[in-house]
Amino acid sequence: MSVADILAQARDGRRISPADALLLYREGEFIHLGAAANAVRRAQNDPATATYLVDRNINYTNVCITDCLFCAFYRPPGHAEAYVLSREEFARKIDELRAIGGTRILLQGGHHPDLRLEWYEDLLKWLKAEYPDVEANAFSPSEVTHIAEVEKLPLEEVLRRLAAAGLKGLPGGGAEILDDAVRDEISPKKLKTAGWLEAMRLAHKHGLATTASMVIGFGESYEHRVNHLVRLRELQDESLAKHGNGFTAFISWTAQLDTVPMSGLVRRKGLRPAGAQEYLRNIAVARLFLDNFRHHSASWPTQGVAIAQVALNAGCDDYGSTMMEENVVSQAGNSTMSSIVVEEMQLQIREAGFVPAQRDTRYKILKRDGVEAEV
Repeated sequence: MSVADILAQARDGRRISPADALLLYREGEFIHLGAAANAVRRAQNDPATATYLVDRNINYTNVCITDCLFCAFYRPPGHAEAYVLSREEFARKIDELRAIGGTRILLQGGHHPDLRLEWYEDLLKWLKAEYPDVEANAFSPSEVTHIAEVEKLPLEEVLRRLAAAGLKGLPGGGAEILDDAVRDEISPKKLKTAGWLEAMRLAHKHGLATTASMVIGFGESYEHRVNHLVRLRELQDESLAKHGNGFTAFISWTAQLDTVPMSGLVRRKGLRPAGAQEYLRNIAVARLFLDNFRHHSASWPTQGVAIAQVALNAGCDDYGSTMMEENVVSQAGNSTMSSIVVEEMQLQIREAGFVPAQRDTRYKILKRDGVEAEV
């Protein structure tokens, strides 16, 4: 089958195979991939609208013992710059979010060896009591698995207890590339592919909102990328069939390697980090292959505004979130903005040719073009 045949099949709503996706990666030209992905995006979502989320990314700690080669954010236990946020710091950050109409906080940290499950439960209960109007999506598959290992408890029990304490969603961080040949090289101490997928499988079972992420540019092959997409599509099929609850969206970005230990590894292997063109080709292939993911989100924090605007016409229907602060990717050498005001986000969406619509975590439209949506 030719690239043209595969693109026509995808545009018609027929599922393409892993072999088809591999051919698209190898031979597809972006102008054709992007056009087909845009057609699929328009068929699955309102063609005139691009959504966004008003939220805040809060890094509750930078302490981690996993030593990923691509991370410049973490600090080992006892380091002079190590921290765990106080309740007062949490309160200040959430009050600032609420002041601009925010509806969600995204809590991300590291694998802290000394924080116990009760600490996370108490934090979630406090957040629910003090800020009932702000949803807490928190941690990641690797973080909750780390908590389970510290406590020597089954992962499902940990997720059940966190959900009972107020957890509403499990973000998709830590996926990077879901192929252990890659993971063993870039993050040998971190959760393996099967563990990441199992955490998300259990999160779907317990009704949590989740996203699926993908980070390219570690020197992985196209085969590794296809393996990643296959595993996401298979789990989405399974979760939707069993629970009616799967990933809400897919988001990918390029590895930011300027100031991290892995930058030397990439150079020694004679590889170039993935750039804007590779990012756009990847989001297009993902839209075409992940036919059971309705929503695909652009990544303006890593790619910049101009590329994110192009992404809205190459498969993405969502512009991402305001974030308000970003401390992980930026420390790896990323030079784009780390936050964005709502009015600027709306302007950028309009410049890309769409009507901006504020959404919640599960893509319910709250405001369309700044006007409250009808219930």
